[in-house]
Amino acid sequence: MSSLISIDDIGKKYVIGAEVIHALRSVTLTINKGEFVALMGPSGSGKSTLMNILGCLDTPSKGKYILNGMDVSHMTDDELAEVRNKEIGFVFQTFNLLPRSSSLDNVAMPLVYAGVKKVEREERARKTLESVGLGDRVNHKPNELSGGQRQRVAVARALVNNPSIILADEPTGNLDTKTSIEIMALIEEIHKKGNTIILVTHEDDIAKHAHRIVRLRDGVIEDDFLNEEVRSALKEAAFIE
Repeated sequence: MSSLISIDDIGKKYVIGAEVIHALRSVTLTINKGEFVALMGPSGSGKSTLMNILGCLDTPSKGKYILNGMDVSHMTDDELAEVRNKEIGFVFQTFNLLPRSSSLDNVAMPLVYAGVKKVEREERARKTLESVGLGDRVNHKPNELSGGQRQRVAVARALVNNPSIILADEPTGNLDTKTSIEIMALIEEIHKKGNTIILVTHEDDIAKHAHRIVRLRDGVIEDDFLNEEVRSALKEAAFIE
């Protein structure tokens, strides 16, 4: 299995006056293509900082980050923006949709930045909305959709550019239990199609959908293990003891 993400001794510190805050102390982690990984940890553990670095929203204070063969550790903001648009699809807790734009226009937005022509943009956005079960909602604006439908639009927007990674930050945080189950089922389907997924969550029942769970505490990795169901399946297939 080839590695998609490789981070080595990543650290992030913030200097506030005379105080130095270490959000990440030293994190070394490899994520392979096709994996479904959950990042967990209590508030202040460093998981949000790590997510921002993995998503090329921030750069580390130290260490090396190789994403899909590129060293992104010390890129400029413009270079990072280009990598984000090409390599990473984001799904946020608060959906982050443009309120006055239709589902179609929201999903097509990453393609605008990628320089794709309008006809192709709309066709790809329409097909992606159909793939998440919203083919009949292409002209609806966010305020005309339920919370679950809004998150499906956000998932479609994350998928439309065929990114290397889907980075989902608390994707069910604003949803009721029934809708959360539906969104996690959708994310599982996306993973089955070969997408690499990194899920940031503080909820154990949401993390259990992932095949691998990485727990952070105080800026370091406290634990990194296979989901019990995955471990059992591999054991049965005699891949591990």
